[in-house]
Amino acid sequence: MIVAGEEKRRNFREAGWWGDQTLADLFFANATKHPERLTLIDAPNRPDFAFGAPRRLTYAQMQEEVERFAGALLAAGIGKDDVIVIQLPNMTEFVSLYFAAATIGAIVSPVAVQYRTHELSAMFGIVEPKAFICGTQMKGADHIGTVRPLLQRGNIKLMTIGPDAPSDAIDLDAEPARPELLRAHCAATKIDADDVFTICWTSGTTGIPKGVPRSHNHWVGIAPATYITSQLQDGEVMLNPFPLINMGSIGGVMMSWLRVAGTMVLHHPFDPQVYLAQIATERPSFTIAPPAVLNMLLQNEALLAKVDLSSLRTIGSGSAPLAPAMVQGFQERLNLPVINIFGSNEGMSLITAPDTVPDPVERASYFPNGLDLKPYYGADPKRISETRLVPPDGGAVIEDEGVPGELQIRGPTVFEGYWNAPEQTAAAFTEDGWFKTGDLFEIVQGGRFLKFTGRCKDLIIRGGVNISPEEIDQLLGGHPLLGEASVFSMPDPVLGERVGVAIVPREGKDVTLEDVTAYLRAQDLAVFKLPERLFRFEALPRNVTNKVMRSEVRNIALKMMEI
Repeated sequence: MIVAGEEKRRNFREAGWWGDQTLADLFFANATKHPERLTLIDAPNRPDFAFGAPRRLTYAQMQEEVERFAGALLAAGIGKDDVIVIQLPNMTEFVSLYFAAATIGAIVSPVAVQYRTHELSAMFGIVEPKAFICGTQMKGADHIGTVRPLLQRGNIKLMTIGPDAPSDAIDLDAEPARPELLRAHCAATKIDADDVFTICWTSGTTGIPKGVPRSHNHWVGIAPATYITSQLQDGEVMLNPFPLINMGSIGGVMMSWLRVAGTMVLHHPFDPQVYLAQIATERPSFTIAPPAVLNMLLQNEALLAKVDLSSLRTIGSGSAPLAPAMVQGFQERLNLPVINIFGSNEGMSLITAPDTVPDPVERASYFPNGLDLKPYYGADPKRISETRLVPPDGGAVIEDEGVPGELQIRGPTVFEGYWNAPEQTAAAFTEDGWFKTGDLFEIVQGGRFLKFTGRCKDLIIRGGVNISPEEIDQLLGGHPLLGEASVFSMPDPVLGERVGVAIVPREGKDVTLEDVTAYLRAQDLAVFKLPERLFRFEALPRNVTNKVMRSEVRNIALKMMEI
């Protein structure tokens, strides 16, 4: 298990960033104080994408479900430090399962609902879960059928939410409460705030998924970045449209909900009409949205005239660069400040908020070169993380303006290393303990700001989701019609980036985009990773070591698009 060293734990506690309470402790305190307050609200279209009527839970009702789920996990043999993989859409039961696991000291590894055999097989091999939890119904997917062969390999228990549970599954909806079992476990088991609580997933340029373990305290440490900058108050409502599987959703909304004992409105899958209707009916004070949605809304005068955004105090956005005109338009036309967010599962948290950067154009373009916030348990503002820029190939720390360098970070928000991956961990950290983000920034405006300029890595970020081009290259290496292939990012005004593929067909073969995507579908690759445009090359450009130059492939392909 990866945990922080004793000196680091002591320093972060003394500063107020970390404490002794688990996330379960924080939730139960809220439930005790506000039992009748609404805590979770399902999306109104829940029956369309999953099953069951939308639910509206009070804190008392959620506490009852958390404790019942916790007892069911214990009865199934799940205990402290056991890993549970959960594949569910944004629904109230998913949130309850997080806190049920926190209650007994288990570890949640959430995975995207789009993932199939290819991704799940690799993840199971890394975390070796004791149980897998999914819904019995999910629009466009058969999660039980997909995962069943994998469960048999590792003697992994199948647990389900929803109607018509298979006979070999533990039906969590039907499980009774087990208060005696739960009390006995909690009395006999020490669950620490420094214990690993989640293992979220990120892609790397190697194509191998990387598990990012975060403790209860890692989540507590990063929480102020959102609830302070969004100015959330006790009991306020927030709308969460991002999947409950990574930093944007857990750190950006769920931790703020926990801090202010608020009401979290869930949304899935992203549907602008449903999303805007939820803003009008549920009256959130804060929400997050992809830049493309905000751009679309501001440009659609007819739609803008129909929506009521008056309840919103602020709105967060990220996953792709923000358009200055959009941020300025929301502030000047709608009196709605947009918060610029740049984060990662590993713990990066760059936030440009309206109270620190009032000018909307600056807020869209830059991040403060150092952000002071009051820690979760602290009284006085402190620097939430240390940052420095270093040349990608190594060298002295960059202090001059306008010189791109890799952003490196350390502090209470940053994880300690990838799960069961010592080589990847060693490559991701410097010898003196800084995490290498792989993102290029430069210092601007006299050192006041940092400006994002690109990535050291070849990752494709499509709609805020990381896609490894190397992973897809490796699969296409087995395509019978291809001599070689290289996947790369294409700029896109809606999703930020899309997936392009350059191919060299085998002699005499005619290859279409459908040939490529059909082959990848047969490998059970997640649909959002499929290439969306194909470019035919006579040969792929290579460097002196015979390595394909992906950036050059991309440049050539983009020029083809201009012809």
